[in-house]
Amino acid sequence: MKKGDLVWGLAFVLICAFMLNPSSQKAFVAATSSLPYVMGFFKFAVLATMGELMAIRIITNDWSIPTSVVARAIIWGLLGVAIVLVFKIFAAGVSAAQSSGALPFEGNKFAFAFFTSSTMNLIFAPTMMAFHRFTDTYLDLKAEKGSAVGIREVTDRIDWYGFVSFVLVKTIPFFWIPAHTITFLLPPEFRVLAAAFLSIALGAILAFAKKEKPKAA
Repeated sequence: MKKGDLVWGLAFVLICAFMLNPSSQKAFVAATSSLPYVMGFFKFAVLATMGELMAIRIITNDWSIPTSVVARAIIWGLLGVAIVLVFKIFAAGVSAAQSSGALPFEGNKFAFAFFTSSTMNLIFAPTMMAFHRFTDTYLDLKAEKGSAVGIREVTDRIDWYGFVSFVLVKTIPFFWIPAHTITFLLPPEFRVLAAAFLSIALGAILAFAKKEKPKAA
């Protein structure tokens, strides 16, 4: 076990303790209700960045700070802001569709959660994931070159087959739709936080996938 393991684990435990403590949880819920976009930004900027750090640890067996870590955290934060809005849009859309008869099982909480998760992940998630893959690759290339990077350079570097065959075809139906179904069963003020925690889990999944690639070659 390395020192970084203890630091990362302690940070994770402290965040969980903060969420489980009744008084701090009450303050968190109040802040989420009054400042949803600000809270969404910080939830993803912190937790998703922790997921990236853990992914590096899994892949390289060591801890290191990724290049442009501040820019990556800001991008995660902006995605968190988008996710706050998207959660509301798809939840309201599914409720309206169920009320009008376009979707069945109106009033069933599990059906609502499953339909919301499925539509969101099939319609919004691929675009979000492709955007994030693009920004990650752009930052990697810029660090390598030390100069401006063009759009074609970025798109040529991305492994689109791997993106589609694994990220879209496997993680959406087998990870994201089930996980977000559980997320939409939670009270609204905890949904974005749950999604941010899930980004840590996905970081581990993607890291293990990358780590196994050389062995399969």
